[in-house]
Amino acid sequence: MLTNQSIGYMDAPVPKDMNLKEAIDKLRKEKNAIILAHYYQTGDIQDIADYIGDSLALAQWAAKTTADIIVLCGVHFMGETVKILCPDKKVLVPDLNAGCSLADSCPAPEFAEFVKQHPDHVVISYVNTTAVVKAVTDVVVTSTNARQIVESFPEGTKMIFGPDRNLGNYINSITGRNMLLWNGACHVHEQFSMEKILDLKKQYPDADVITHPECKQPIIQVSDFVGSTAALLKHTIKSEKKQFIVATESGVIHEMRKQSPDKEFIPAPPNDSTCAYNECNFMRLNTMEKLYNCLKFEMSEIFVDEDVQKKAIKPIRKMLEISEKLGL
Repeated sequence: MLTNQSIGYMDAPVPKDMNLKEAIDKLRKEKNAIILAHYYQTGDIQDIADYIGDSLALAQWAAKTTADIIVLCGVHFMGETVKILCPDKKVLVPDLNAGCSLADSCPAPEFAEFVKQHPDHVVISYVNTTAVVKAVTDVVVTSTNARQIVESFPEGTKMIFGPDRNLGNYINSITGRNMLLWNGACHVHEQFSMEKILDLKKQYPDADVITHPECKQPIIQVSDFVGSTAALLKHTIKSEKKQFIVATESGVIHEMRKQSPDKEFIPAPPNDSTCAYNECNFMRLNTMEKLYNCLKFEMSEIFVDEDVQKKAIKPIRKMLEISEKLGL
């Protein structure tokens, strides 16, 4: 719950002439803090982070760090995941209002009731869920490891997959499984325009259409490559193609351009006719000013109920163990 005090730090004035990068570096060293940033953050935050990555990589780094403070530049559920993994560390998020439409589409009481109605099913939850949902889960997955973890269960195993119906449908289609899907979705990946992507394909006939599996099936079907955020980045680095139409949150294009400055990256637009980029409004709540205040005041702390933490850590650890075994 946000308090007046925790809200106040977000808007605390920062001198306009301050070198934020130097100031954040100074605070980071003084407090033995580490900054983790998701690929969907703005470029300046990605550039100052100690590590950038997708949800799997951020969880893996958090599990190994010796820092006293972990600043997670992403959204709230990511901060919760880190706190579950590191209950004795202080975990901060620059803006506590940074939620997630996908996590919100899976209210914990309703999901717990859904699980109770199918007691013979293994429960697989996407990492984009609250800590309370993870607490009624058998194993957590990310888009990087979802296929491999699903396939680690014997064929014929009854499974629930939540909350992303698009990712679940995609995993069903490539594994031949028939998982029972929760009806949730990410507002960013739901909004891509098929018509505009096809128009871009005509404009850039040699470009690969690369797509996140949270997108709707028609978008996936016209894509040249489908994969997690990290997989999309790796594909652009390894591919001989010089142009890519990118159907995921546009923040990842910053790292794509850094890794492949000789290549062109065209963001796939949403249905909104006024927007050329598809951005997550929650991810973009974090700013360099809020990151500075977050470290300075340490007010934006993530807390997870102890009982929930003890239950939620099990499926997360299981995910990390399987991922390590598979070399992911």
